[in-house]
Amino acid sequence: MIRPMTKEDLPAIAAMEMELFPGSPWPQAEFLYEMEENPFAHLDVYEENGEILGYMDWWVTYEQAQLANIAVARKAWGRGIGSAMMDHCVSGAEKAGCEMLSLEVRVSNERAIALYEKYGFIKAAVRRHYYENGEDAHLMIKPLGGLTDDSDISD
Repeated sequence: MIRPMTKEDLPAIAAMEMELFPGSPWPQAEFLYEMEENPFAHLDVYEENGEILGYMDWWVTYEQAQLANIAVARKAWGRGIGSAMMDHCVSGAEKAGCEMLSLEVRVSNERAIALYEKYGFIKAAVRRHYYENGEDAHLMIKPLGGLTDDSDISD
């Protein structure tokens, strides 16, 4: 089940960050900032039987959406959790009237790139030395529908 992230989830998420991204994990404080201070952020977790197996942080900024962080616990790889979270993010961005969804991904992360390409993302640019260790990132984008007419705009 995908649900909004809570403060109580942060220790489990921090542990997953350390496991998956030992060289550059997001600290708990970053997730807390996103939760409490970033009005554009949507933080969600994938939970199964009381255990967090995935999480994501995605932003809606007017007509644009950005996937800032997404991860699945290594022990749950290959079970469709990443796809479920991507479905959730793309659907949420479309419902918000976004015209585009973007993300950055390590050029070496072939598993993630394959998932994003499955969802129709294209490599738009390379961000040189994007990560702390100097690794480049692909900027990937996915066009979305945007608002279909003026009746979609709320006052």
